[in-house]
Amino acid sequence: MDLPLRAALISWLAADPDLSARLNAITEEAPARTSLPWLSIATSASADWSTKTETGYEIRIALELHCRGDLPDAAAALVSAVDARIRALPAQQSGFRVATIRFLRAGTQQTDAATRTALIEFSFRTINGDRS
Repeated sequence: MDLPLRAALISWLAADPDLSARLNAITEEAPARTSLPWLSIATSASADWSTKTETGYEIRIALELHCRGDLPDAAAALVSAVDARIRALPAQQSGFRVATIRFLRAGTQQTDAATRTALIEFSFRTINGDRS
């Protein structure tokens, strides 16, 4: 359900030269020993979104961006870059097609004096099977 999309999304984000230059890690799970800033998938969940003729899923994925900064907008540029890259994910993937990508919500919190965490959540509606 959500695992192929998680893999495709991480690969897509990591392939972006701008994000790769600005982030120390782009991973599926929180990295054990990586200095800030880094991006990972915090959680995902899927539900049925099938049609009469095709199997499909609505998959919600939340990403966590951990960075440093004293100012409230410290992560704004990185969040915008991640958002733009996610919205540009190609529809056709290996084994499934992304029908829609929808931003759901974002939130930011200061976790200590100079560390911020931004949570960015999207909904992806997918249809199984390759289509050319």
